[in-house]
Amino acid sequence: MASTTSTPCKLALVQLAVTADKEANLANARTHVLQAASNGANLIVLPECFNSPYGTNFFPEYAETLKDGPSVKALSSMAKDANAFLIGGSIPERDPTDNKIYNTCTVYNPKGEIIGTHRKVHLFDIDVPGKIRFQESETLTAGNQLTQVDTDFGKIGVGICYDIRFPEPAMIAARQGCFAMIYPGAFNMTTGPLHWELLQRARAVDNQMFVAACSPARDLTAGYHAWGHSTIVGPDGLVLQTTDEKQSIIYAELDRTKMNEFRQSIPLTNQRRFDLYADVSKVNP
Repeated sequence: MASTTSTPCKLALVQLAVTADKEANLANARTHVLQAASNGANLIVLPECFNSPYGTNFFPEYAETLKDGPSVKALSSMAKDANAFLIGGSIPERDPTDNKIYNTCTVYNPKGEIIGTHRKVHLFDIDVPGKIRFQESETLTAGNQLTQVDTDFGKIGVGICYDIRFPEPAMIAARQGCFAMIYPGAFNMTTGPLHWELLQRARAVDNQMFVAACSPARDLTAGYHAWGHSTIVGPDGLVLQTTDEKQSIIYAELDRTKMNEFRQSIPLTNQRRFDLYADVSKVNP
């Protein structure tokens, strides 16, 4: 069952403009994280690959270790100075034990301590003829575990971008007590208009939980054009807040009471037929 914590959660999604300058990206992230905190946010989210350009050719160049890399140090400092939980978007991570590169999200408590690490489970390997071809697996390795973190507001599930297309992680998170799924992501100008909002609303209404996805701002001079439109969706599948393609911050109160009322009104939890189909939260991989 979900936690009964009464601590209110004010979520902020920080849609950042990303450049080729890692130091500038980290400084820009810090400015906006502190701005979000000053406006009352206590759960702050950054975009996928917020510290580097998004592209398979950039991942090896920008990759760093989690132990002593500049991005993790900067994120820890941001969380501590903001006195907020921080879902640090994602960065290209190099594992020093095997030299493999991952697309990795680190999560911090208000003391600046890492409380969760998620390596993107589903790699973005697509080929839409005449529109876009992108193969993360050319340089990245997939993670091998789902991620949930405990916060003052309750349990939260974390995924990265393409992970949202697969319903199982959100289903598992909801049935294991999470009240929200957060996805740093970077959909593009082809997949964004088609499915960005649709997938968030689907994951939300299927699981009667909050869903949020935080994108980089769009830069048409870059090699990869992000869709933007960071969005927060309620447990009823309705959009609470969204934005356009520019650098911005959006906010929403994640009201657990309303979520529980909606779950009571449409009691899916008690109506599932696990005699006919498996409960994916109970099935061992």
